[in-house]
Amino acid sequence: MRNVSYQKIALLAFTLAFIWLAWPIYQFLAYEGKVPMWFPTDIAAPDTYPQTTAFSTHPQSSAALQLLAQHREKIHAPAISAAVAVDGKIVWAGAVGWQNIEHQKPATARTQFRIGSSSKPVTATLLAKLFQERKIDLDKPISFYVPNLPNAQWNTITPRQLASHSSGLPDYLDNYGDLWGMYFLFKLDKRYTSVRESLEVFDDTALLFEPGSQFHYTSFNTVLQSLVLEAVAGEPFLKAMRRRIFKPLEMNSTGVEYEFSQPDSLATFYWNDGGKYPAFRLGQTVDLSHRLAGGGFISTPSDMVKLGSAWLDEKFIAAQTRQVFWQPQKLTDGSVNPQKYALGWRWAEYDDGKGIIKNANHGGVSRGSQSWLMVIPEQKMVVSIMINANVEEFWNFGQVSMPLARLFFEH
Repeated sequence: MRNVSYQKIALLAFTLAFIWLAWPIYQFLAYEGKVPMWFPTDIAAPDTYPQTTAFSTHPQSSAALQLLAQHREKIHAPAISAAVAVDGKIVWAGAVGWQNIEHQKPATARTQFRIGSSSKPVTATLLAKLFQERKIDLDKPISFYVPNLPNAQWNTITPRQLASHSSGLPDYLDNYGDLWGMYFLFKLDKRYTSVRESLEVFDDTALLFEPGSQFHYTSFNTVLQSLVLEAVAGEPFLKAMRRRIFKPLEMNSTGVEYEFSQPDSLATFYWNDGGKYPAFRLGQTVDLSHRLAGGGFISTPSDMVKLGSAWLDEKFIAAQTRQVFWQPQKLTDGSVNPQKYALGWRWAEYDDGKGIIKNANHGGVSRGSQSWLMVIPEQKMVVSIMINANVEEFWNFGQVSMPLARLFFEH
């Protein structure tokens, strides 16, 4: 009888342990739309919604706000926020919809969003500053700056290869050599207090290819890059970002989600199966400290157009530096990488039917949020847009940036 009891207890303990370990994976898959959610609560947004704008005296203000309102309905987002800067000045910023549906709190130009991979050009700005100060060589092995790397295969990788995604590092779902780290990527709840600590997520996985030989987009590149940046800057990565980038550019709403003292400005993030589900559900609670440099910042469109404008200001980013960082990078065989990825930016030429728009850009997808940043040098213009949900196809969200930009081309 005792043996039977012990077996039952052991089976129960094993079952509970399995559920405890498997639950984060289930949640991850549920928010990816791969499996049904467990007893979800639907939240219906009101039929009417608020619209707010800043710089409302601009002649295109009403048209821009109406464009946002139409796009919000089209992509079925709780809120959409955008800003436009010309010649280094914000000429318009506006928001449509709900920062928080349940409390019927309107989104405003001050509402903060998770910006996902739009964090990469933010981090690239620090790299560019250190590069033009001749403190970092883009083609020196990173082991020159960080001698004690946790993975010996990383020693020959260069800052250029990290910034252009040609290092050979794996992506989240290629991280098979570090199963415990992969598990924490599913959990998305561990707080990392330093860049070096966050490397444990992927430091046991082998490179996928010889550095420089192929292109493989992954935020792990930017995370490792941030370790190099803090070594060169001589201070922790986040402190360097605040002192060298955020403070000079007055990006007062940009930083780490859990460190802001006024969380009332942070959007509530929602899930609606990429815009296909009629109601909304609360998004997954996550901690993005493991990917801060590559996908963990929060910001506002107004702050992001300040960042983009800084890249057009030769007092902040020299023209020669800009040319280096916006040049699509070549692989070791001499071919340009398939995404025309530059250094922390993508370079593109879009034909919207009215002409070619040459731009440096970067999009971002995070849990319950998306962002888009576009710099148009010929117009000295920067556009940023954000939403607090996800759409199935990214460009269904980002495409509004083109007509929005054209509204301000001649004004």
